[in-house]
Amino acid sequence: MAQADFLPRLPQQRRLYEAAKAAILSQQLGAGCKLPSTRNLAKDLGIARNTIIAAFEQLVAEGFVVTSTGSGTYVAATLPTVSRPKGKLKELPASTPKIPLAGPAPLSKRGAQLTEFAAGERYEIQPFAPGDCDFSTFPYKIWQRLQNRVWRDSWSELLDYGKAGGYLPLRRAIAEYLRVSRSVKVSIDQVMITAGTQQSLDLCAQLLADVGDTAWVENPCYWGARRVFESCDLHLHPIAVDAEGIAPTASELMSKPRLIYVTPSHQYPTGVVMSLARRRMLLELAENEGAWILEDDYDSEFRYTGRPLAALQGLDAHGRVVYMGTFSKVLYPGIKVGYLVVPPLLVEPFKSALYDLHRPGQLMIQAALADFIAAGHFTTHIRKIRQAYGAKRELLRKTLVAQVGNNIKISGEESGLHLVIELPDQVDDVALASLAAESGIAVKPLSNYYLQQPVRRGLLVGYAYVNMDKISYYGKLLAHVIQAGTRL
Repeated sequence: MAQADFLPRLPQQRRLYEAAKAAILSQQLGAGCKLPSTRNLAKDLGIARNTIIAAFEQLVAEGFVVTSTGSGTYVAATLPTVSRPKGKLKELPASTPKIPLAGPAPLSKRGAQLTEFAAGERYEIQPFAPGDCDFSTFPYKIWQRLQNRVWRDSWSELLDYGKAGGYLPLRRAIAEYLRVSRSVKVSIDQVMITAGTQQSLDLCAQLLADVGDTAWVENPCYWGARRVFESCDLHLHPIAVDAEGIAPTASELMSKPRLIYVTPSHQYPTGVVMSLARRRMLLELAENEGAWILEDDYDSEFRYTGRPLAALQGLDAHGRVVYMGTFSKVLYPGIKVGYLVVPPLLVEPFKSALYDLHRPGQLMIQAALADFIAAGHFTTHIRKIRQAYGAKRELLRKTLVAQVGNNIKISGEESGLHLVIELPDQVDDVALASLAAESGIAVKPLSNYYLQQPVRRGLLVGYAYVNMDKISYYGKLLAHVIQAGTRL
């Protein structure tokens, strides 16, 4: 196993696996040779036994070794075929040349619309990018231990698609958490596990609205919701947002929306918290018009001042609210786990559609997450990162005020992962964001989130990702950019 020392750039598990495989293929470890026990090997090599167990499990899965209960692990008599490239492989091109197609356009009108403003590949994470998280705060060791335990104790159910609605223990854990933390009225059966907010929105649009139906969206609005509704051929009606949240006019209140999409706990992107009066107004409107309210509670865990208002869904007496949440902000984006809480009337239709249209899966991740919540790690993690993000927010605010003074107004900082620097109407916030990008700062222009005039000017500044010891540096750099770009 000494060959593991010659693979220093690989994780320990992979190094051990590669060294053992090489020894088997070179017949240093012949057929039928008994391998040391994982306990003795861990002691001899000075590494964790779980690491060795994981490497052995991979060797077993690929057919290099076999295990015998009570006897040990042996090199397999018949080894799997390992293909080896002949000669030097030709370097693959980074991209394929685009060859124009003759005849009709390759994309449908809807496809062309979808890709017109597509983000393409994920941008490189940069300071002050809104929505990015601080991955250094994630409890890696706890998560790895839970995942290892799930894989070690897994059974066939977790390798299959799973039942409609998602992994039952996770649905139970989410229901209990939402009842306590967000005053959501929920039974386990109402919780549906999805692949995130985008899938949740798509499912709601597909099941609750027909082509041409009207969807109210906040103005400004989360672009992801806009894209989903447009792809479903819904008519978007932007409703202005003021200091109390979504603010329909008298004439707009006479219209008949089918869907009403809102972010009441922390309006995206302005950060406004919807007042209780507005929440009641929306609930009354939905009941009278037969509309469905889609409540996106995407980052309600992060509130730094005052007590949060209960979820809009918790005030709903007539079953007109579909509540949705995600673990992408509080854990990490790549987990791709979100959830819906649907009214009792919609439980069976949503279960069927979720299974038929998207197929459930990733039950190993769901099982680890269920254990993470049930063991109390989730609430502990929330407390930890809320404190860390709150400190970053306060330091950023103080740095900006110290550098720019009263020439700018900061809003939306009471909760969430970003704040908004409001700018005068005559300032081009798009140009200012481009100027900041030249300095390596990824702020976003507020005006880009509006669907129609009038628009407000400002910059969205995300502070979660930046290390605490770099907040002041980047804050001063941003202040310099603002002063240069606005002549403040």
